[in-house]
Amino acid sequence: MKIRLSPLLLLLPFIGLTAHAEPDSRDMEQLLARSLQAVSDNRLDIALNEVDSLLRINPNFKLAQLVKGDLLLARSRSISAFGDAPNAPQDRVQDLREEAQVRLHRAQQQQPVAVPRYLWRLNPKQQHAVVVDTSKSTLYLYENVNGEPRYVADFYISVGKKGSDKVVEGDQKTPLGVYFVNSHIPQSKLADLYGSGAYPISYPNEWDQRQGRNGYGIWLHGTPSNTYSRPPRASNGCVVLSNTDLLRLGRNIQVGTTPVIITNGIDWLSESDSTERDALLQSVEQWRNDWESRDTERYLDHYAQDFSTGKISRDAFADQKRLVNSGKSWIKVEIENLSLFSYPTQPDLVVVDFEQSYASNNLTNRMHKRQYWQKRDGHWQIVYEGGA
Repeated sequence: MKIRLSPLLLLLPFIGLTAHAEPDSRDMEQLLARSLQAVSDNRLDIALNEVDSLLRINPNFKLAQLVKGDLLLARSRSISAFGDAPNAPQDRVQDLREEAQVRLHRAQQQQPVAVPRYLWRLNPKQQHAVVVDTSKSTLYLYENVNGEPRYVADFYISVGKKGSDKVVEGDQKTPLGVYFVNSHIPQSKLADLYGSGAYPISYPNEWDQRQGRNGYGIWLHGTPSNTYSRPPRASNGCVVLSNTDLLRLGRNIQVGTTPVIITNGIDWLSESDSTERDALLQSVEQWRNDWESRDTERYLDHYAQDFSTGKISRDAFADQKRLVNSGKSWIKVEIENLSLFSYPTQPDLVVVDFEQSYASNNLTNRMHKRQYWQKRDGHWQIVYEGGA
């Protein structure tokens, strides 16, 4: 008895399984692809063996359960699509069909060789970076190798029920932007819904607040104990991984340091990005030099007319700087551990993050600072500045 599936599910290459002690997303997707390849070849017994292998690894893999049910049903009659059983709940079946499409597209994709354009520069303390592509339901992990990002792994994820580009609390969307991991919440302190742990991220960030975006509680987290994975759009805005994948990812996350860039479709680093990065680095260095020079007006030229610290306007900021600098006979500013992240939703906007050591004739301090620089009329200017 033949089973008829859509062309996407039939036109699959044979993909071998990579051995891991704990199978991750790609391992599970490769087994799923093997099962559906056997279906397309009308080798239903082999397909059933493959899907049984998936369920032995994780009995809570609902997509594999659905495939197995269809294969058993195909022994008695022809079926034309996933979840063709009578009285099947169509909303849940549709969720699983969408998961199947995403996972099979992922199984066909090669590992990326290019670097996402958002990772302009990682500082030495940032051992890894995370880039989330909501359009492909995929989270990419990159390692910092002598300042250059190198691909490590990628994982299937679920995002908000209403997609991405969060604006207000309760819109069930995943935010887009540049964020950092704020903390780690262990499984023992969480409800079962969040699985093996959670990593809250810094939404809303400074740019979100400037744009009037609100909400809270956006996490990277796991799945309930009775669930292997959730459909591509299933959360209230969080990024959700399988528990196995979250544990693997968690071994590479540094609280307070690891950047999480969330985008809806990845653009890749180009030569023009490298040129702009170098120009921005020169602007940051000139800002530092002008501050040390105590030429306050030249220093203030680096700040855009719509600059804000989030609390005070440019005019108030300028008045404060003029007053403070009038009492200085010398200033020394040093910058360390500087990183640059191009913003995924706003052209020519870059998050500049660094540690600043300041010394003068009457004050010494050290702080973690974050600035947002935007290119205006061909020049880089600061539109936000504050402690991180």
